[in-house]
Amino acid sequence: MKHGAQPHRPSGFTLVEILVVLAVIGILAGLLLPALARSRERGLGIVCLQNTRQLSLATQLYSDDHNGALPYNLGLSGDPLTAYRNNRNWVNDVMTWDLSPDNTNTQVITEAALGAYVSGNYRVYHCPSDRALSGVQTEAGWSQRLRSYSMNALMGNPGAYLTNGANLNDPHYRQFLKSDQITQAAELFVFLDEHPDSIDDGYFVNKETAPSYGSSGYNASTATTLEWTDLPASYHNQASAMVFADGHGSLHRWQVGGTIRPPVFHGANLPLPVQTDNVDFQWIMEHMSIRR
Repeated sequence: MKHGAQPHRPSGFTLVEILVVLAVIGILAGLLLPALARSRERGLGIVCLQNTRQLSLATQLYSDDHNGALPYNLGLSGDPLTAYRNNRNWVNDVMTWDLSPDNTNTQVITEAALGAYVSGNYRVYHCPSDRALSGVQTEAGWSQRLRSYSMNALMGNPGAYLTNGANLNDPHYRQFLKSDQITQAAELFVFLDEHPDSIDDGYFVNKETAPSYGSSGYNASTATTLEWTDLPASYHNQASAMVFADGHGSLHRWQVGGTIRPPVFHGANLPLPVQTDNVDFQWIMEHMSIRR
C-alpha cells in the first residue's frame, strides 16, 4: 500500500443502512397512504355527485316534456311487479344479491323513463365506489351491479301508493307530482346513493306514522313507527352523495355510527330501529318533504 492511501471500502449500502431506509419508507407510507385513500375517495365522490346531477337534469328535461310532471317513482310493494316493470317508471330494474339479469342488464335501465334523457348512458346510474357483491355474484365473475341510486319516494308519482294526493307510506308529508310544486327546493333531495343491501327498487322510503312538529321543529319521540326502512349509503368517507330539487349536489356526512353500515350482503340489517335522538334519521325525514 502506498504511503497515504486510504483502505479500500466496498461500494454500496450496508445492511444497517438498507434497513434504516426501509424503515423510513414504511413510516412515510403509513402516513401518506391513508391520506391518499381519502383523496381518492373524494375524487370518486365528485364523480358520484356528477352522476346524481345528470339524473337530476334528466328529470327536469323529462318534466319539461310532460307538462311539468315528474317521472313515475314506483315501489315494488306499491304496485304489482308487472306495474313496476313499466317504462313509465324512472327506472324499472330491481337490484338483488342473486344472479338476476336486472343486476347487469343495461337495456332494462336505459329503456325506462329517464334513459333517453341521459342519452342511454347507463354509467350515470352507478356510483364508482359501489363495488358491493354477494358471494355468488363474485363467483360468477361479476365486477359490480348496475345501479347505486334511488329517488326520494316523495318525489314523482308513486302509483298505487297515491291516495287523495298523499303517499300512504308518509301521509303527513307532501307528495310532489310536478316540479313547480316543490317548495324549499334547495332543502329537499331528489336522488341519493342508497345502501346496497336495501336498494332493490329505485324508491327510497322511510315510513313514519304520526310524526310531530312543535315550535322547535321535528319531534321524533312522538312517532309511533321510527325505523330505517331504506338506508342511505356511506361510500364517501361516511357520506352519501345526493342532489337536491334546485339542482345542487352535496356529500352529506352521517353522524350516527349505526347509520354507517358496511356495504356488503346483509350489511344493513334492516329494518333498523332508530333511537329518538338519531340526528341522521331526523335529517333524512326533514329533507325528503315538508309537512302537509
